[in-house]
Amino acid sequence: MENDAEFTVLDDPDRLKALSHPLRRRILRRLRVDGPATSTTIGEFLGESTGTTSYHLRQLEKYGFIEEIPERSRGRERWWRTVQGPRDTRMPAPETLADDVRPVLNEVLRLGHAEDMALLGRLPEAYERDRAWALLSRGFTRMTEQGLAEFFEAYIRLLQEHGLDAEEAPADARPVYIRLFTLPADHDD
Repeated sequence: MENDAEFTVLDDPDRLKALSHPLRRRILRRLRVDGPATSTTIGEFLGESTGTTSYHLRQLEKYGFIEEIPERSRGRERWWRTVQGPRDTRMPAPETLADDVRPVLNEVLRLGHAEDMALLGRLPEAYERDRAWALLSRGFTRMTEQGLAEFFEAYIRLLQEHGLDAEEAPADARPVYIRLFTLPADHDD
């Protein structure tokens, strides 16, 4: 993948609201992991009706998260993929949002946290079963605020440098969830 340090801040209230729906998040995850799909194949995978998935696919398209693949679509069968653009999507600082939008940000963060906790719950089994792909590191250090910001940007550059889009990935490439979070240790229990 091209080393592209661009990022998107998800500060548009309507785009945030679009991501605050659990089924839309599941649809996006399926498209990211499995690649292009139709509303029928997504509906079958997620146990939802085609009408329901079609509606949510159109909402995701409306807010710029996915796009139709015209060359694959035929008649009523529409194929969808995630929009190619900056892979680094960041949440806005709460103080930059209107008061009525902050609860939407909180819901997006809550849903993301629940998804990440579900992934973390799968780690012990994956670590035992598939060591080459289930890597684990726990770190602790001291940093300045500027040093942490520089570390974060370097981490994002590494993801972009080594990550592959589904269309360019070789046959032995696999989708991989990667999470980074930092927390100050000033007030540990």
